[in-house]
Amino acid sequence: MECSASGILHAKLPFSSSSSSSLHSTRQFTPSSLKIPNKISFSHSPATAPVNWIRESAATSTFCPQKDEPAGICWDDLGFGLVETDYMYSTKCSDDGNFSKGELIPYGDIKLSPSAGVLNYGQGLFEGLKAYRTKNDSILLFRPEENAARMIMGAERMCMPALTVEEFVEAVKLTVLANKRWIPPPGKGSLYIRPLLMGSGAVLGLAPAPEYTFIIYVSPVGNYFKEGLAPINLLVENDYHRATPGGTGGIKTIGNYASVLKAQSAAKAKGYSDVLYLDSVHKRYLEEVSSCNVFIVKGKTISTPEIKGTILPGITRKSIIDVARKQGFQVEERHVSVDELLDADEVFCTGTAVVVSPVGSITYLGKRIPYGGENGVGIVAQKLYSSLTSLQMGLTEDTMGWTVELN
Repeated sequence: MECSASGILHAKLPFSSSSSSSLHSTRQFTPSSLKIPNKISFSHSPATAPVNWIRESAATSTFCPQKDEPAGICWDDLGFGLVETDYMYSTKCSDDGNFSKGELIPYGDIKLSPSAGVLNYGQGLFEGLKAYRTKNDSILLFRPEENAARMIMGAERMCMPALTVEEFVEAVKLTVLANKRWIPPPGKGSLYIRPLLMGSGAVLGLAPAPEYTFIIYVSPVGNYFKEGLAPINLLVENDYHRATPGGTGGIKTIGNYASVLKAQSAAKAKGYSDVLYLDSVHKRYLEEVSSCNVFIVKGKTISTPEIKGTILPGITRKSIIDVARKQGFQVEERHVSVDELLDADEVFCTGTAVVVSPVGSITYLGKRIPYGGENGVGIVAQKLYSSLTSLQMGLTEDTMGWTVELN
């Protein structure tokens, strides 16, 4: 449904922040009774904005009705790739440090100067999170404030301004609700949410950009594993390294991902799923896979490389650690030697896309080490995957207080 001048509505916006717990211990967010929106504008206040910035700055906004027709997708065939949706969120920050009015606009291309800081000097960050549709047709977000906090940390390292946690989360909520029809039915997938912060201002010499753009776009994605958990086969990389001490390996900056493509492509050409990186100093301690954290299991002990500046502090990683401890496992965050792979009972990876990915084998210096028995899926990985995905999808009670419900 396209919006015309005659279809414009004007309304108060009584948005409420995440607050009380539901029966499933989710934090609830209830928007206006009006449908969201072909376009909505609201002001961001400076980085020190109070929690209620939306209510204060968005007393009146312009609306067009939300598109109500079905998304036109065969959900059973939905893969893990980009599907263009209806709306994206956008706001800019100039050199005064204040973000402009944010707005939901039709999804589409953006305009950038050839000398934009993000294009010339890689001044950019991104995040990834998901929204799920539950059986009662409500929508759940999973720990969005953690993504906000991680972007703030990354922005400080990259000399960029950032939205506050409250601003970030509110923008995510608005974007998800505007694209509600693209959220797959329960069990068919999720809505992948991609916030981007980039130096969009023109700069020739090496310096922070004079302007920054924050965008959120979304895409429906299918379940990463169509037929249940499927094991991956990793190759330990000896020549290339993902990050170095003092670098940017611990933040979600765009350059971290381009740098793994060469080793990853070479490994895939040999039949492996991905690459497992070692530390760049001693070349013997596990760090992470190209875009996932790694865990090893021995008995009732689960070990994972500690966060020390070269490893991304994954939100799924953090959640799996808490879930595992609650289930009685001893979890150690420490230096994990590559030699420990030789006698591990299981190995698995964690990330937003896969949640938990069991490792069927790791090849190190020409030696292949298998895990998980005949099907390559370990008992611990299966149990943790089921526990966390059931919580994310609203199938079990959220006793951790991690989900945010949108009504």
